Amino acid sequence: MEQVDTGSSRTPLFSGALAARTRAATAEVNGAAVAYWVYEPVRSTPETRTILVVHGFRGDHHGLLRVADQLPDMRLIMPDLPGFGSSAAFEDTEHSVEAYGGFLRGFMAALGLGAETVLLGHSFGSIIASHFVAANPGAVAALVLVNPIAAPTLEGPKGVMTRLAVFYYEAAARLPERLGLALLRSQAIVRVMSVAMAKTGDKEIRRFVHAQHSAYFSAFADRDSLLQAFKASVGSNVSEVAAGLTLPVLLIAGEEDEIAMLADQHKLAALLPDGTLDVIPGVGHLIHYETPEPAARYIRRFLKEHAA
Repeated sequence: MEQVDTGSSRTPLFSGALAARTRAATAEVNGAAVAYWVYEPVRSTPETRTILVVHGFRGDHHGLLRVADQLPDMRLIMPDLPGFGSSAAFEDTEHSVEAYGGFLRGFMAALGLGAETVLLGHSFGSIIASHFVAANPGAVAALVLVNPIAAPTLEGPKGVMTRLAVFYYEAAARLPERLGLALLRSQAIVRVMSVAMAKTGDKEIRRFVHAQHSAYFSAFADRDSLLQAFKASVGSNVSEVAAGLTLPVLLIAGEEDEIAMLADQHKLAALLPDGTLDVIPGVGHLIHYETPEPAARYIRRFLKEHAA
């Protein structure tokens, strides 16, 4: 049974039911072994749905665990994307949005996940999930995007910081391997990123967030696949395919998100044929860590309104 690091919080950040719901497994997708985790419902009801979860850049399945814990009536399936966590990188394919879409197609086929499946993506996962849905109409029943990347990140006020990040990843890929990996896995840099994204005033949750980033933010396969995935994450966005997302779509945005800004979420919502936007106040790009309760509440309401 998978153990969950709660960051030594005095108040439990997870319920006691999550570990009992957890099953780890592997699947062969396009000839490669992929690690994934299933969180079974505590009790199945007519409203129980299967939700396939796609994590964000430099994360793995651990990042969405607090959301899974808040959905005890749902069945969630969380793979580590190729190149991250416990899944190996693609061998002969660049780590592009299109390639990750191909991975989702193969993963769903391997597990026998049909059109009644709900697809959920966080951050970079929102790009992968939305582009997959646009390219494969009818593949899933509904789409949930948490902290969606709604607009180009290389443009506007975020452009300078994004270009600096591109330089960081490119430099790390070109340096001698030992130096490059040390730069990418620097705990000081990881902490700076973590502090910049965290908005909560709760000291216990902040410690938890920093502990999670420290433990899992450097679990990538190699420098080349990481650079490719990063370029994919800043080179695409959800709005590119919004018109093709004809299924029900839920956007869950953070009011203080400085990566996926709220104004862009409203613009994205207006482009969706059947979109709903819910905004959580006082949180930024870490809804999955800081405010899983309202996120789960919005997801449950959305799925009830769009029953299978």
